Parts: sequence; structure tokens; C-alpha cells
Amino acid sequence: VNGSVLMNVRRLLSFQRYLHSSRFFHGIPASNPLGYILDDDFTGQAKLMLQKVGNWNFDIFLFDRLTNGNSLVNLTFHLFNTYGLIELFQLDMVKLRRFLVMIQEDYRCQNPYHNAVHAADVTQAMYCYLQEPKLAETLTSCDLLLGLLAAATHDLDHPGVNQPFLIKTDHYLAALYKNSSVLENHHWKSAVGLLRESDLLSHLPTEDRSERLGSLILATDISRQNDYLSEFRTHLDKGELCLTNGGHRHFILQMALKCADICNPCRPWKLSKQWSEKVTEEFFHQGDIERKHNLEVTPLCDRQSNSVANIQIGFMAYVVEPLFVEWSRFSDTRLSMTMMSHLSLNKQGWKEGKDKQEASSSRVSEEQRTPATKDSNSKVLPQGSKGS
Repeated sequence: VNGSVLMNVRRLLSFQRYLHSSRFFHGIPASNPLGYILDDDFTGQAKLMLQKVGNWNFDIFLFDRLTNGNSLVNLTFHLFNTYGLIELFQLDMVKLRRFLVMIQEDYRCQNPYHNAVHAADVTQAMYCYLQEPKLAETLTSCDLLLGLLAAATHDLDHPGVNQPFLIKTDHYLAALYKNSSVLENHHWKSAVGLLRESDLLSHLPTEDRSERLGSLILATDISRQNDYLSEFRTHLDKGELCLTNGGHRHFILQMALKCADICNPCRPWKLSKQWSEKVTEEFFHQGDIERKHNLEVTPLCDRQSNSVANIQIGFMAYVVEPLFVEWSRFSDTRLSMTMMSHLSLNKQGWKEGKDKQEASSSRVSEEQRTPATKDSNSKVLPQGSKGS
């Protein structure tokens, strides 16, 4: 109960910060209220960045700094505005802002990787995919709304450890969701809870909105990667995907979110490397906890036997590349070619780094094994003698 009270107080204080920072909430004219919000909330540089929010080299780390740690709120709000979703669905802007603040606050900032910046990055990537011709021509406004909501909330309240850890430590979430897609179910239910608390969509017909949102978030469960990939490949092999079909559109939204969630290796090296280091730091932190409590250390999380390069090379080869090969078959565009090019270059970069590290370690080991050669000119004192 105390934790819940503290969370609500934190949310209130955070939202009050937004209330005081925007002239929209101080009786400005209603002709173009969005413009006033954006003028007050963004620095000049951040606004310039948002003009290029659809660029694949968008630097979310820089944008987060320019928005004082509010990248998820500001980017998602901007995308809702860009698509005209606020007017179309008659969303109350105060409720929308409050909802986005609550989402951002419910990501755990102490997580090196699974935090609000990752959510903002995934949302920006999702926007890039939604802009691809096949999707842009067929997606409905409801598809766009759910796609952006799912991206922004897909890792909500992530604890910074994986599902096996929750299961072997008898965490209440593992019991609640019966050891099945534990984290993804938690993210989904947390998102639904915030939607209900914010009252953002209460004026709209309920239909199957919650289930569709859940279906998108559940698709990010990496343990079910092969199931989705196999279905995607089958659809493409048979050439049967028809995006005028609602079910097919929803499946493509699932695949788009899956791609957005693990697209870091397809970003430019400068961005990709930072994400790789952050996710490895989070993995190793879990391994440290496991070792401290005498639990079996997850191989991926063992800093004593693993490295960033090893983890990334394996992740790219067995998880990322197979997915993006199929996505490129579906959406054969310049963006897909760019992503595959970055993936190839980044994989090569990690391999070269690994080779250099191994060569360096080998030299050090060799030097430690080889005894130091004596100087041929030095005088060896007879046993028992004393040097002056």
C-alpha cells in the first residue's frame, strides 16, 4: 500500500511539473493549443530533431538529453499529433499528457536497458515501419493508435531480469501468469491499468481494444520468436498476405513491433554499440544477483565467461538476422536495405573487436608463460655471495 501511495505521489509531482511548464494549462487561446505545448516543452534543438523523427539514424540518447529525460512523453505525444490521432479520436490533451507521464514514470530508470529510453527508441522505430509504403497505404487510424500504444508500453515496469529468473526465484508474477510470457503479460496488464486510470479512451467503444493491445505486446516474447517467424515465412512463401484483411494487418503490426523491439543491431554503429553495452550490463547485473544468492548463473548473464561481443554476435546471427531477412522480403525498401547493411557492418565490428581482444589475451598469456631471458652482459653472483 505504501509503495502504491508513493507511486501516486511521484506521478502527481511529475504531472504538476508539466502543468507548470506549459502555457496551454494557463488559459491560452484554443485555436492551436498543440503549438503552445510544443513551444514550451521542447528546446529548439529537440524540435529540430522531431522534424526528422522518421530518420533511421535518429539519436534517441541525444533527444532524451535535450528533453531532460522526457523522450518517451515528448516523442509519443508528437507522433499522436503527427498522425492526427488527438483530433480524430477526440483525445483530451490533459489526459493524454498525464497518461504518457504515467507510462514514462512506470519504467524503471535504474535498469540500464529496459527503461523509458528503450521504449522511446522502440516507438521511434515503430513509426519508421508504420511509414513504410505497404503499411502506410493500408493501416487504419485504429491500427496506428494501437501500434504506437503497444510500442510505448511494450516493456512497462520491466524488473530488469528475465522470465527464467522470476520462475526460479518463485516471483509472484511467475505464479500469477503461470510461467507463461510472464513479463509480456505484466507489461500488457500494466498498460491496461494505466489506460483505465488515465481515463484516456473511456469515451471510445471498447470493442476488443485491450485484447488487440495485449496481442501486440505478447508478440515481443522472445521465447516465441520461432513461432512468429515460421508463420511469417509461410505467409511470404505462399504470397498470401493481404493487408486489406484486418487479421493480416494485425499480424504485420505484431511483426513490426517485434522488429522494433530488437532493431538495435540494425542501427548505425554509434547507437547500436551503446545499446549493446547497456543490455549486457543489465544481463551481467542479473548474473551477479544469481551468484550472490547461490543460484545457477544464467550463461548469458555470466560476466566471468561472457562478453559484449560474444553475446551480440550470437544474438545477431540467431535472433536478429533471421527476423530481418523475412521483414526485408515483406518490405523490400531502402530502409530495409539500410538496416541489413548496418547489421552486417555491426556484426563485423563485433567480430573484429573479439578477434583483437582474443589476440591481445593470447599475447599476455604467452608472455606470462615465457620466462624472462637473462641479460647476457649481467654478472651472475655465485651462490652465497652478497651484492654490494
